[in-house]
Amino acid sequence: MDTNVLYYGDNLEILRKYIPDSSVDLIYLDPPFNSKATYNVLFKEPTGEPSQAQISAFEDTWHWGLESERALQEIAASPIASAEVKEFMSVLPKLVGKRTDMAAYLTMMCIRLIELRRVLNENGSIYLHCDPTASHYLKLLMDTIFRAANFRNEIIWKRSFAHGDTGQGAKHFGRVTDTILFYTKSDASKWNSQYTGYSEEALKRDYKYFEPQIERQYRLAPVDGPGGASKGNPYYEFMGVSGYWRFSKERMQELYDKGRIVVSSTGKSLSQKLYLDEAKGTPVVNLWDDIHRISPTSRERLGYPTQKPEALLERIIQSSSNEGDIILDPFCGCGTAIVAAQRLNRRWIGIDITHLAIGLMKWRLKNMTPVPSFKVVGEPIDLAGAIELANQNKYQFQWWAVHSVDGQPYGNKKKGADTGIDGYLYYMDEKDKIKKAIISVKGGKSTSVSMIRDLGHVIDREKSDIGMFITLEKPTRPMLEEAAMKGFYHSPLGKDYPRIQILTIEEILQGKLPNIPPWIAPIAPPAPVRKTKGKTARML
Repeated sequence: MDTNVLYYGDNLEILRKYIPDSSVDLIYLDPPFNSKATYNVLFKEPTGEPSQAQISAFEDTWHWGLESERALQEIAASPIASAEVKEFMSVLPKLVGKRTDMAAYLTMMCIRLIELRRVLNENGSIYLHCDPTASHYLKLLMDTIFRAANFRNEIIWKRSFAHGDTGQGAKHFGRVTDTILFYTKSDASKWNSQYTGYSEEALKRDYKYFEPQIERQYRLAPVDGPGGASKGNPYYEFMGVSGYWRFSKERMQELYDKGRIVVSSTGKSLSQKLYLDEAKGTPVVNLWDDIHRISPTSRERLGYPTQKPEALLERIIQSSSNEGDIILDPFCGCGTAIVAAQRLNRRWIGIDITHLAIGLMKWRLKNMTPVPSFKVVGEPIDLAGAIELANQNKYQFQWWAVHSVDGQPYGNKKKGADTGIDGYLYYMDEKDKIKKAIISVKGGKSTSVSMIRDLGHVIDREKSDIGMFITLEKPTRPMLEEAAMKGFYHSPLGKDYPRIQILTIEEILQGKLPNIPPWIAPIAPPAPVRKTKGKTARML
């Protein structure tokens, strides 16, 4: 099985086609969980301002229809679904209201979770990220598929400290948490305990003793064996104190010889010295209130509405996997789990159903240091593949084409009139002045000189200096002549750029890129400008 792969397509089909049984060590999934929402990728403009376009990654597909009916029938006939799962799913849709959005959501999740259990190995773990909209139903579903005995934690992530609902008339407590359901496939799962640093309060309260001779701070911990004989603790006398102890007599003597055993002032109890410089920290519990959501000014922020902080995924990956293990994210969105896995020396597999997400993940990976080696399965690699994608879904084709030139897709393709703009390329060739080139994509078989003329009108209307026309077909001579008539943009950097540039998909696949002034990253807002005396401002 290949790893370090991004798959474009329906994760159910990808799992069945590419991922073998018991091949994955850790699964993290953050599926869309609010059935009343429309899920969009909302990009920020490079200025940091909210984009005027909400680009529809996929509209809410969790409505009851033929797909839901088909999925329910597949679950009933599945050779890998247990009898308990089949019985549960015969009842659950009725419980939540058959043919409701929630029933559709849980049915579509069930058939995928069955496949995820199949690909998870016996030492593996799965973390399902959700919110109170459906977490109670999902826990029942997970109990049935992964078995209740393999439930480990309901992790509560406090993603925010303040919420403005009350100011808007809300009659409920502020909603500032998400739920992460943690299950394993068996008792043999991998586990690496995680710790956080001590607070100042904890240090003052617990590590209040100091040995000046060796300059070490310590605390005292009990050595008596809780539970006595019933827990198998040995009984003996040590330093005049008799009782059940958590250590053998030999181990107790060894600690005493090292100066680690302390007798109380009354002489009736014993304690053990635990030095601060040997402590790992405070063990992480199931309330995660130390990892904050990504702030509007964070360098990590991509403008993706459901983006999770890398620290959150790093904790999950470090807890339940080791270096070299395989991490799977079947709803990888902007790819935070993939980036975290790469940084932590794990192998990974990412799946998403939109080229918007795949393009964003490719951009993130290519901007890592060092740039990792990875491949993409499901996106066009030749002209025939591009034509096939254009015939299947013209919007996915447009998004893929814009990303292929490192552009930022624009516009909600599901609603509203065509603005003639499919994307932007941002650049800066004047001090502190961000500019944008217009991208227009045509995937049809017939292109004409009128399309070039229309692009010229668009760049005039938008007060843009450059326009890109991306086409599957080779341009005709009249198209090239019309583009040439638009002339050149004279950059303050002292170079001329054609105002209208025509690029074919075949040329782009061969590595040709637009000819524009210095670029700005297509996803994240630009880094601060460093002013260099006597020279043009240089972007970090």
